[in-house]
Amino acid sequence: MAQGYRPDRVGDQIRQELSALLSRGAVHDPGIGFITVTRVHVSPDLQHARVFYTSMGDEKARRETSLALERATPFFRRQLGGALRLRRVPELEFRFDRSIEHQDRIEQILRDLHEEERQRGPGRDDEDD
Repeated sequence: MAQGYRPDRVGDQIRQELSALLSRGAVHDPGIGFITVTRVHVSPDLQHARVFYTSMGDEKARRETSLALERATPFFRRQLGGALRLRRVPELEFRFDRSIEHQDRIEQILRDLHEEERQRGPGRDDEDD
């Protein structure tokens, strides 16, 4: 299979199309704020697509965005049907991507560790007991 794994390719196409729709402002639902589609996982039979996204705002804004995406799902499927060459457009399931939060937390821990090392000073070793 020189071309790659088909569900991954279809997932990339779906991510690109959804990102384009959102960036063009094709969706007129005010509940959909500034979101970024991070990745799309498509089932091996190409019937289901789990769309992961991130958004700005607090938990209330995330809930509103989630509800707005659910309302806009039929619109997204129609648009994907016209753009993708598939017999059947996958069912879309939108999920908030928490991996970005985890990455931010790890970066904050690393920054704190570097700050502690800097505060100890360059000439001090803990091995001199």
